[in-house]
Amino acid sequence: MAGARQRPKPRGADTAASGPAAVLANAFGFPCPEYSLPKKLFIRTYGCQMNVYDSARMADVLAPLGYAQASGPEEADMVILNTCHIREKAAEKVYSELGRLREIKQQRGGGETPILAVAGCVAQAEGAEMLARAPFLDIVFGPQTYHRLPEMIARAERAARKGGRGAGVLDTEFPSEAKFDHLPKASAGAAAAGCTAFLTIQEGCDKFCSFCVVPYTRGVEFSRPGQAVLAECRELVDAGVREVTLLGQNVNAYHGAAPDGDDAGATWGLAELIGRLAGIDGLERIRYTTSHPRDMDDALYDAHGSCDKLMLYLHLPAQSGSDRILAAMNRGYTAAEYRAGVARLRRMRPDIALSGDFIVGFPGESEADFEATMALVREVEYAQAYSFKYSPRPGTPAALLEDQVPDQVRGERLQRLQALLNDQQQAFNQRMVGQRLPLLLDRSGRRPGQLVGRSPYMQAVHLDGPEELLGEMVLAEITEAHANSLAGQLAGRSAGPVAVGAMAASATSMEQTI
Repeated sequence: MAGARQRPKPRGADTAASGPAAVLANAFGFPCPEYSLPKKLFIRTYGCQMNVYDSARMADVLAPLGYAQASGPEEADMVILNTCHIREKAAEKVYSELGRLREIKQQRGGGETPILAVAGCVAQAEGAEMLARAPFLDIVFGPQTYHRLPEMIARAERAARKGGRGAGVLDTEFPSEAKFDHLPKASAGAAAAGCTAFLTIQEGCDKFCSFCVVPYTRGVEFSRPGQAVLAECRELVDAGVREVTLLGQNVNAYHGAAPDGDDAGATWGLAELIGRLAGIDGLERIRYTTSHPRDMDDALYDAHGSCDKLMLYLHLPAQSGSDRILAAMNRGYTAAEYRAGVARLRRMRPDIALSGDFIVGFPGESEADFEATMALVREVEYAQAYSFKYSPRPGTPAALLEDQVPDQVRGERLQRLQALLNDQQQAFNQRMVGQRLPLLLDRSGRRPGQLVGRSPYMQAVHLDGPEELLGEMVLAEITEAHANSLAGQLAGRSAGPVAVGAMAASATSMEQTI
């Protein structure tokens, strides 16, 4: 049908490119034969959704060099580990993986030796030390420099010709220019996993929470211009995307330049950007993560009450329910202010579901402080949450504090918190049974004939249906609730966004519980 959107491949389908390899020219215009053969690229991604986005853009950067997707490191000509520094012992896990890759490198040998690279936040934090500890590495680069990958590869290739792999190209500077200004146009296959896609709109952090490495590995806050975000979103929609998740370390701190046609010199906040994105024909759903409670402004609260395309699920990290610990974390808000924000959200959108982050056992946390966190969780009632034991991050202020909580105490508190959070998640899922929820079917299930979609509340919903429904909006009647997913039956097709207030009957009002 003329003008019809091409149906995206289901998630998990083969997306490796098989077209002709590129033949690049050097600075003097002479062909570079070392780039004339097809190459294979394997990227292993750790951590957050922004790393997933970055990995896709690395593939875009390397496509003109003839790199296509490899199914595993064994067949790759280049292997990149895109790392995250948030989780405990993140660096040690990277070194363990590098040990396995070193064996592959040694087994291949000769002219087939793959380029090994480490990217992301661990690379940024430990660049020179990483090269000293793993001298067989070819490239180490930070999250703000991957637009310079072709140059790094050329340097690594020149070093290999002179004396073998492991010369150690290091690029962890924070460039004065934004990397987004130098990235190629995102390819539909790399940027969009079927009908959903991540879209980075903001990077970096100015908050300097005392436990967090992000300001040191990602740099200060930077927001992409509104026009650039709109253009990339339109390209994604043209490629078959129907849902975008806007990404940022503090995504609701977004303050991007307005397009030239708007007020001269004006900036858009996140609410304004969401409103403009909602006007793109074919885009059905908008999400954003990760938000900071300090950056929820009046316009954003209003957007949750007025924009039907903005989904009914918000990740709003609390970290603790104790004012004393929140101050030690340098979070910039009190537990009462967090509660007030949640209450306001639920006044604007009574059917909204919340998820959160919590750290237990922060230095100096008493039993009373921990109980304050438990009280906050009981009052808010989360649909989903992530909770962790505090672990020191080198270079952060909290790592220098003397009053560290014993590991046994941290573990016991985490078990108690997770038990409460799991109960809340299961109760929330159980309330979905008997309801009809709109789903965006984005992938195939584990067994033949099974499809999986996401509810407005981010739950995975499994149902039976024909494969041609992949990428479509449908209506599902929920029949079963499980700990981490739902099961349902197909009840209709072409379900649009959820109208404001349409699911309020299932919501829990914050004002009734505090």
